[in-house]
Amino acid sequence: MRRLRMTIGKVVLHAELFDTPTAQAIWTAAPFEARATTWGEEVYFAVPVRAAREAGARDVVEPGELAFRIEGSAIVIGYGRTPVSLGDEIRLAAAANIWGRAVEDVRRLGPVEPGEPVRVEPVE
Repeated sequence: MRRLRMTIGKVVLHAELFDTPTAQAIWTAAPFEARATTWGEEVYFAVPVRAAREAGARDVVEPGELAFRIEGSAIVIGYGRTPVSLGDEIRLAAAANIWGRAVEDVRRLGPVEPGEPVRVEPVE
């Protein structure tokens, strides 16, 4: 299984990639750098990837699922409530392609501040 390392501020997460066109596009684009943005308990960042909406795209995700938002070409990592969540769900701003799963607990992203550096790189 292919893996990526995402360093977001001081937090390091490893991602296991699914067998999807979006995961392939992200893998091909790596390594790349960005700046983190936050929205409620969500971290997202722009990536140099374009992808079409996949059949399984959705806006409610489970902890650890890694999403790609077509609008804005961004990796989105929800780890808790966002401004549009109902109850305790993790609801993204828009339906997104699910391309992988974080190995570590994504709630570790809580301290990440907007503007912190992000680096995404393949793990061999």
